[in-house]
Amino acid sequence: MPLPDAGPALLAPAPWVDERGAAVRITAVRTFLTAPHGCPHLVVRVETNDPGLYGLGCASDPQRTLAVRSVIDDYVAPLLAGRDPDDIDDIHRLLLNSAYWRGGSITGNALGGVDTALWDLKAKRLGAPLYSLFGGRVRTFAEAYTHVDGLDAAELADKVAAARERGFRHVRVQAAVPGADTYGAHGGGADPAAVRERRAPWDSAGYLRYVPEVLTRVRELVGDDVELLHDVHERLDPRQAREFLRRVEDARLYFVEDLLAPEDARHFKRLHDASPVPLAVGELFHDPAQFTALLAGPDIDFARIRVPTLGGLTPARKIAALCELTGVRLAPHGPADVSPIAQAATLAMDISSHAFGVQEAAAFHPAAHEVYPGTITPSDGGLRPHPTPGHGVDFDEAAARRYPVPEPLAHDRWALLRNTDGSVQRP
Repeated sequence: MPLPDAGPALLAPAPWVDERGAAVRITAVRTFLTAPHGCPHLVVRVETNDPGLYGLGCASDPQRTLAVRSVIDDYVAPLLAGRDPDDIDDIHRLLLNSAYWRGGSITGNALGGVDTALWDLKAKRLGAPLYSLFGGRVRTFAEAYTHVDGLDAAELADKVAAARERGFRHVRVQAAVPGADTYGAHGGGADPAAVRERRAPWDSAGYLRYVPEVLTRVRELVGDDVELLHDVHERLDPRQAREFLRRVEDARLYFVEDLLAPEDARHFKRLHDASPVPLAVGELFHDPAQFTALLAGPDIDFARIRVPTLGGLTPARKIAALCELTGVRLAPHGPADVSPIAQAATLAMDISSHAFGVQEAAAFHPAAHEVYPGTITPSDGGLRPHPTPGHGVDFDEAAARRYPVPEPLAHDRWALLRNTDGSVQRP
């Protein structure tokens, strides 16, 4: 939405801006909804009075897309009119405080979209790649992992081998539980129509019986030349999580992701102390304090930062620095619903942090490459940043209009799940 010249009416102005005579000011904050990958992407563009100087961010939250857009358009954008875009940390804190009741994923994604756009804008203004603003590169590329799924160990081992041939040294393995809705596994687990309509149940007992055995067998079949990962997706309670770790030890996993829900995070210390299996958690976190509590031990091995939801690169980089100081590694969340813009921004953090471990690598549809010129594609098992100013990914507004978000928004229903006894299950 275009913004008027705020002039003297600018609320809570930074007192040093006029003193230094800042010439560049924010003139507009615009949001765009598009779905070139099928899921809704919410793109933020921060524009300035310098012709052609703008920054792009991603505020995608596929479950509460329109609410996030409203926060940006109706509350955040008016506060940005007339500000100097250079003061990113000041702007972030001002916007965070403006809600009074701070936090939450909706506010986090709104801030994340604006914050990332401001970092992109600053780097473009300086004529430097975004990672240069974070201290420069500390590695040539960021190791990435891809996903495979299947019903049995033989099928999965074949898919891991195929991924290995494509250059991936890290592969997430998801095994379908026969007859059940199993996260990340589409082949043979349950009737596809029942899964789409949320009629297929989650079977935790079946998962505990079946999946550790399959993962262990996959390890036997593929050997130790590849790192295997697995995502529990917060579907176990603390007692079941302890049993899962015991049964999966022989699979020698690189990490187990989201073994517990954020609500049960106090149990991570006990699990971490009792098991050698590395633990990764964090994609559901929307408050940096949720990470700091676990890093104090540390009680986890990998921080699964989702840059848009955490509030953008400003808080994400602070958590990355804390990870480096505590010996925890970064494994940022990077599915296709965070858009190529978010992937490129996250990669700038990866490439400049000594704490980095591995990055989830989305494989975007060709339409996404059309909407987002410069979309980064994994090569030889890694992601390589663009050397161009900013994070290197642009946004084609005309192309985006060719891929509208379906109405009504249906993507928010994917997480509705029930147990075999009919009770509601965390997704």
